[in-house]
Parts: sequence; structure tokens; C-alpha cells
Amino acid sequence: MKKIILTTIVFLLAGLQAMNAQSRWDEIEFPEINNFEMPDIEIFELDNGIRFYLVEDRELPLINLNVRVRTGSFLDPADKIGRASLTGTVMRSAGSEMYPDDELNELLENRAARMETGIGLTSGSASMNVLEEDFEELLPVFIDLIRNPLFSEDKIELAKTQFKSAISRRNDDQGSIANREFQKLIYGDDSVIARHTEYETIDNITREDMVNLHQRSFVGNNMMIGVLGDFDTEEMKSKLEAAFSDIPAGEEITLDIPEVNYDFESTVNFIDKQDVNQSYVLLGHIGGMRDNPDYAKLQVMNQVLSGGFSSRLFQVVRSDMGLAYSVFGSYGSGTFYPGTFTAGVMTASETTAEAIDAIIGEIERLQNEPVTEEELQQTKDQFLNSLVFRYDSRASILNERLGYDYAGLPEDTFDRLVEQIREVQTEDIMEVAQEYLRPEDVQILVVGNSNGIGDQLTKYGNVNEIDITIPEPADDREVVAGDAEMGKQWLDKMATALLPNGPFESDLSFEADNIVQSPAGEMTIKVSQTINFDEERITSVINAPMGEVTVEVADGQGVMRMGGNEMRMQPQQLAEAKSELYRNYLYLALNRDELDAEFLGMKELDGSEYAHIRINDEMPFELYIDPETSLPAQAEYRQMDPQQGKRVTVTMEYGDWKEESGVLMAYETVGYSDGNQISRTVVTSHTLAD
Repeated sequence: MKKIILTTIVFLLAGLQAMNAQSRWDEIEFPEINNFEMPDIEIFELDNGIRFYLVEDRELPLINLNVRVRTGSFLDPADKIGRASLTGTVMRSAGSEMYPDDELNELLENRAARMETGIGLTSGSASMNVLEEDFEELLPVFIDLIRNPLFSEDKIELAKTQFKSAISRRNDDQGSIANREFQKLIYGDDSVIARHTEYETIDNITREDMVNLHQRSFVGNNMMIGVLGDFDTEEMKSKLEAAFSDIPAGEEITLDIPEVNYDFESTVNFIDKQDVNQSYVLLGHIGGMRDNPDYAKLQVMNQVLSGGFSSRLFQVVRSDMGLAYSVFGSYGSGTFYPGTFTAGVMTASETTAEAIDAIIGEIERLQNEPVTEEELQQTKDQFLNSLVFRYDSRASILNERLGYDYAGLPEDTFDRLVEQIREVQTEDIMEVAQEYLRPEDVQILVVGNSNGIGDQLTKYGNVNEIDITIPEPADDREVVAGDAEMGKQWLDKMATALLPNGPFESDLSFEADNIVQSPAGEMTIKVSQTINFDEERITSVINAPMGEVTVEVADGQGVMRMGGNEMRMQPQQLAEAKSELYRNYLYLALNRDELDAEFLGMKELDGSEYAHIRINDEMPFELYIDPETSLPAQAEYRQMDPQQGKRVTVTMEYGDWKEESGVLMAYETVGYSDGNQISRTVVTSHTLAD
């Protein structure tokens, strides 16, 4: 122990001595910064039109090959939006004819290699990252992947399901909603720039559609290839010529984006999202093109207005006025189509209009007051310093050059931008702000909670409420007309059987065990529920594994409470809760006079015949009534399953009927989705409130 203590003291004394010997901050000598040498880019082209860009990088034994393809979703027909993206996804997920998915995945995994493909709005891509020693072996695999993708039906269906699942979640995030819908305001609902996938457009896409797009796009005249890594340039040129020469030249695709016909106008648009307590605001108008001679001036102007912590929007709206959780903006200049000028803020619901006024005020100040020399110089220094990181590696230099050539910009575009930024003067900022910004004609979009915002937006003009309901795919089942008079008679019989003492207005309460399947096996969740059918009010107390959760639905709103925290129900959750209420057999019995019911005949189920009736509601569903007891034996309806991305048939089987307080309830309900059991609920007691 003494030895340990002595050793510790020695180390402490040594550390103190080192601290005392350490230089002051202004005495520290820093090593000289290494200069970054711009690499040479070897460029050559094959007879089939493929253009190569080679950059040697011997630092690591790796080779990265990136293909840029002239194609994009702008080519998708209006009824098949999503075709390009789906094609890019399945090219990789299904593998190729020689190397199907599992075989390809195993091959790449064993060699720590990666291959990816994808297609966006105005370009496609394919990439291969491999060890230098594996390059020659895996290059033919990559060639086969981009030339002969398998497009297997099972992978197409899997990708479609994933795309549909994403569609079902697209209204969850406030910012995503705002940015998507703002694009529509600027470019138009039907513009190839702003449109998005729907369930129906995904369903319309066939394997043949994907094969045709691939064959048209992945040809020599549409391909540029950058290669970076540990290789000798001359040797690599020979390998690439041998590997890619057989790819057909094909026809070059023209990146011809339809012209944007934009009219400057002031509009006020609102999207009601009840589960949030803040507003996400975007305002702006059309932007410009990258080849605008004033591009550099506009970028500096943008930095002054919204370029980070020192920008005016941040300093005034967020720091000085305290109106924003975050504030942002940009003047976009597109290569193939105009960008957008946007300014945005996330603010409390009650300060929505105040934040909008503050942003507009800063835009107008930029037009009417010149920036100071100090502010301009600080902005230019920050901007130029950030641009340095655009050229901080050989990979970034190669990608930048590929991007410029793809867009048809001069190779010295970056250098010219730096020089032009240095030349910007204080008067230039006010001039471009006056010429290109139209604060009096901004389109305003707010995504927020109408209960918290109230009528704040009316000061800007008539408010257009945007419906973001996700269209569900059409149900292709044939609808057969039934007998309305007989339907009403069967509904009356069911109501009499369920409510022998007649209708009630008080609360119905019941206790139940909901039995579900989990990875750990069967699990029972206890539920206490109180329903007032007349007021359409539901209170559920759920004893979940993570604790007690209370769910309340009333007055068209829904909240969930747990551990002192409260969260509003998502619109989809609220809609599902209401739909369950409207399909409840007791709700049907109490509201039978207002329902449109049709008798569709007798139908045999499991050897017994039942009266088959359909309730024609917003979401129609069907009942099978036992002719002996007049009680419902089964309910069936079609609904969208977000996980599968398609409509499924849900069946609820009722049994073990018991009466209490003049109300019959099924003490066992088993649920099925497309024939697969999904739930089993066992009621233990029920009662009416006094």
C-alpha cells in the first residue's frame, strides 16, 4: 500500500511540474499548417459517350466509383409518380441477373464492399466502394448490377410496401408537411418539382415500367463516372475502357424541366394540425437560377438575412424578440429550374402573427437600410471561410467538378464565386434586395393548431385552409345494391335484442382483458373504458407494460396522458378511435334511425346462415346477424393498413353475450386481418352509470 501511495504522489508531482512548465496561450508555438494541394483530374471519354473523371488518392487502399446518370423522376407520368425512385431502389435490392439479392449481399459483406443505386428528381446514381485489392473482381459485378438488374417481383412488392408505409407517415412531422406544401404553392400542385407519390400511383407502376426507364437511362450518353482511390491512372483507364465499352450509347436524355409560370401574389394558407402547440411558418416566393449574374450578391444578401447565428433573423426574431425556437431562410438559385426564396420560423401558437410581422419587417429593412461595412465584412468572412470546406478533400473536389459538368457550368465556377463574393459592396445588398425580394407579395403558409392560433392570420387576407388528407386507394370490390327496407328491419331486430329495456343516455363502463401477441409470447393488457354514445365521448385507462396510459376522446379532440405528461392524439389515431365508435354494435343500435342499412341476403358462415346487412357510412361495413337471437355474430370492413401499404379486410367475431342493466355485450371479441388473428378481447364486467 505504501508503494502505491508513493507512486501516486510521484505522478501528481510530475503532473504539477508539467503544468507549471506549460507555456501561456500566447507563447504556444503551433506547427505550420500543411497546404492542401489541388489534385489533378484525368478526364477521358469512351466512344459510347461515358465520360470518366479520375483522381488518385494513395492515402488508403480503397477505390470509390460513382456514376451520375442523366435521368430523374421528372420523367414519371402523372399516374405513375414514384416510378423513378422505385426503380433506383429495386435495382439494388433485387440484385442482378448473375448476382441476385442474397448472393450479391453475401459477396459484398465478405469483402467489406458496398454498392448502391438511386434516382432523384433530376439525376440518378450508382456507386461502388471497395478495397483496392478487390476492385478487379467486383467491377464486373457492379457492371452487371447497372446493366442487368433483376427487378424481381418480390422485391418490387416489398419496395412498394415500404413506399406506401412512408406515405402513411408523411403527415406526422410538422416541418415535412410545411416544406412539401410550400413547394406546391410556389411551383403548382401538378408540377413535376412539387408532386409526390400516392398509394394509387405506386400501385400503377409495373415491372415493365421500371425496366423501360432503366434501359432508357443507364446508357453511355447519360453516364458520367468519377473514380477516386489507390490506383495508377493509366492502368485504371485501361480497366475502365475494357469494362464499360460494351455499354450501349443509347440516346441522351434532355433535362427539360417544364417552365414554372409563377405569378407574384400574396396568399395566406393554413394547415390545421391539432397535436402540436407551436406554429411552423414558411413565407416567400419564387427564387432564381444559378446562372444569374447577381448570384454572388444574392448569396451574401442571404447570409446577412438568415445565414446563421449572426444573421438578422436570428439576432432580431430569436434573440432580441424571443419569438422563435428556430428561425431560418434562404434565397434558392436552381440549376435546372428556379429555386425558392423562403424565410421560416417555429414559434408559439399565440405569437404566430407577431413572428410573421418580424420576418417581413427584416426583409423590408434589408431593402430600405444599407448594411454597414462592418456587418458586410463579417458576413463575407464567415461565408468565405465556410466555402473553404467545399474543397477540403480530393473527394469533394472530384464531386464538385462532376456536379459542375453535369449542370453545364464552367469548371472555374467555384473560383469565380469566391472572387465575386469578395467584390460585393454594401450598396449591392440593398440593390438586389430591392430587385429580387417582394415582401408585399409573399405566400404565407402556417402549419399549427387552430385552437392556439385563433384568427391571427386573417390580418393578412383570406385564409385558405389546405386539406392534407392522404387519399386512400380505391377499393376494387364490387358493391352490390341491397334492400333498404329489409336492412332497416334487421337493424331494428338487432337493436331490440341488444337493448331489451330500450335506449339509454348514461355512460357505459366495462373492464376487459386485451390479449395480444408479443415477441415474448402472449401478453394480457387490462383496459377500463367508459363510453357515452350520445356525446361520442370515450375514456380508456390502459395498464400497459410501460405504465398506465389514459386516452380521452371528446368534442372531436383526443389526448393521451401518461406519467404527468399529456400529448394530443395524431389525426390518424383520432380518426381510428372515432371509426371504432361508429362501428360499435351498441352505437348502431342507439342510432339505427339515422343509419342507411341494406339487406344483402342470407349468407352461410361456418355452416350456419346469417342475415347479411351493409351499413352505408363514410367507411361502409357489413354485419352478419344471427336470425335466431338477432344478435350480431360478425362485423367486417375494409381499411387501410399503413404497415402493409394496402387495404385489408378486418373481421370481428362476437360471442359469449351477457346482459347487465338492460344492455347486452359480447364478452369475447376476436379480431382478424385478412384471415390472420390480430386481437382477442375478453370483457370481465360491464355496467351503466346511475
